[in-house]
Amino acid sequence: MLVGVLGAQLASYALWTHQARDSRLEQVDELSRNVAYSVASTVRFFRSLPVDYRHVVLDQLRDMGGTRFFVSVNDHRIPVDDIGEGAAQSVVIDNFHQILASELGVDNARVEFSSPDTLRLFNNEVLLNDLPPRWGRHSLLLDPVDPPILVVQLPLDAQGWLYVATLLPVPELFEDGWLSGERLFAALIVLLAVIGLSLLGIRSATRPLARLSRAARQLGDDLDSPPLRETGPREVAATALAFNRMQRRIQHQVEERERLFTAISHDLKTPLTRMRLRAEMLDDAHQRERFCAALDELDLLVKGALASVRGLDLHEAIEPVDVRALLEGLAEEMVLQGGEVTVTGRAAPLPAKPLALKRCLSNLLENAVFYGKRAEVHLDDSAAMLTITLRDHGPGIAEGQRERVFSPFVRLEPSRSRHTGGSGLGLGIARHILRAHGGEMTLDNHPGGGLVVTLKVSRHADHDELS
Repeated sequence: MLVGVLGAQLASYALWTHQARDSRLEQVDELSRNVAYSVASTVRFFRSLPVDYRHVVLDQLRDMGGTRFFVSVNDHRIPVDDIGEGAAQSVVIDNFHQILASELGVDNARVEFSSPDTLRLFNNEVLLNDLPPRWGRHSLLLDPVDPPILVVQLPLDAQGWLYVATLLPVPELFEDGWLSGERLFAALIVLLAVIGLSLLGIRSATRPLARLSRAARQLGDDLDSPPLRETGPREVAATALAFNRMQRRIQHQVEERERLFTAISHDLKTPLTRMRLRAEMLDDAHQRERFCAALDELDLLVKGALASVRGLDLHEAIEPVDVRALLEGLAEEMVLQGGEVTVTGRAAPLPAKPLALKRCLSNLLENAVFYGKRAEVHLDDSAAMLTITLRDHGPGIAEGQRERVFSPFVRLEPSRSRHTGGSGLGLGIARHILRAHGGEMTLDNHPGGGLVVTLKVSRHADHDELS
């Protein structure tokens, strides 16, 4: 935006300056030609006068005061500190040389511009400021500005040089710089005004987009979050309307999924029970045992699928959770399953959903105890991040399989059959819960053996996303 505004300002000033310069050059061209013709007429007049009468006429002109030209006849050419430069000077000089050559046949005239402070007029080279006002200061000085004075000197005859000084009433005659202080100040004021108004407009336009972004992040964690306000610019309101419609469709689909799995669970209980009763009536003990094991496995598959569906729905309020106390409680439960869990480190209460966080840690500890019989948990807390490290003493996981274990129903250990309680859903559910709390989980093998699970939860997570 800044580059665009500055570019527009510079382009407009460049165009304006180009037009103003062309207009000024046209004005200088017309005025300089008129003055050149007047100077040519003055030269003819003085050439026509007898030499003895020239000074009489000059004295009368000076006594009159306020004339357009200051004219003097000198016995030599007066040196002038020329201050002219640029295109305007070239136009003036070219016009004077052309007109004086065509009107008088003079091709050695000197056309220069002088500052009023350094302008010298007579044979004794007296300064303009030292003369009486009526002698030329009225016609050559314009207080409070001091425009450059045009000085034309040309040989009058063998007696001396005719000296003519006058003003060209063109403001900023030699001003070619287009980024003056005033223009820079005006550009700065315009730039600040545009930026201020643009910021207000952009903030007003992007506030609904920020709400839409927050709602999109919340949608994956809480389908029951309140709908967006369908206000703002037309496009944003249409987007909010479409987003709310999408949220309602997803809610409906999730509800249908839950009803479907509930119906499946209910409908499977009766045939499974009937098949189990019939299996118990088999005479062959080996076949009866195999049949009952298959039914147990099928029952666990159904329960695991239902647990997966329900485990991804985190409908809880956020509360401060003492993570150390939660882990110690889970460690006591692992003891009852024949495992050993030690907890070290301290952590400040973490804003989280208690039951969901407990399920996440419970799944991880169950895996650690099953594969390694014992596990060590360490808490490392800081103002920005809570890090939980779980190490077991099992076989670990090959690097190429570490992402695959998060997929549903994936179990890398063949000795862990479904009838021992494993369904391959624990790690996937644990990672989903952790991500819903603004965290991430990584797996790595310990150099001394076993698997290391690292959980990192940001303490600056947007807790509104979990609500």
